[in-house]
Amino acid sequence: MIKTKIESREAAKKLGAYSHGYSVEVGGAKIIFTTGQIALDKEGNVVAPDNIEKQTEFVFESLQNILKEAGASLDDVVKATIYVTDINDFPKISPIRNKYFQNSEPVSTLVEVSKLVKEGCKVEIEVIAVKEK
Repeated sequence: MIKTKIESREAAKKLGAYSHGYSVEVGGAKIIFTTGQIALDKEGNVVAPDNIEKQTEFVFESLQNILKEAGASLDDVVKATIYVTDINDFPKISPIRNKYFQNSEPVSTLVEVSKLVKEGCKVEIEVIAVKEK
């Protein structure tokens, strides 16, 4: 087994001692785990405060950049977990999610939480991807 830390220069500034993701090579496949991404720019500022659609787009672009660092893409995602601060935003984020996952159609969980780590963030998404060697 080979474990590799993923650090993306395109992703948001980290808020603590964690990595953007890890790639684990097992047998003939690479499994990629990402840290939950919120809508923070490289300086740590909230992108589009309180705008769930723009934040969702931004988060998917961040995830795409992290996966690219590991040689994968959103098409390789097999599991997504989406955290929202208001479950009533589901109709707003679902079409965006569907656009980014149109080729992979991963299993998915949507969970409402009371708040996220940064004020103004409304969505956090983490994924697991599998890439064949």
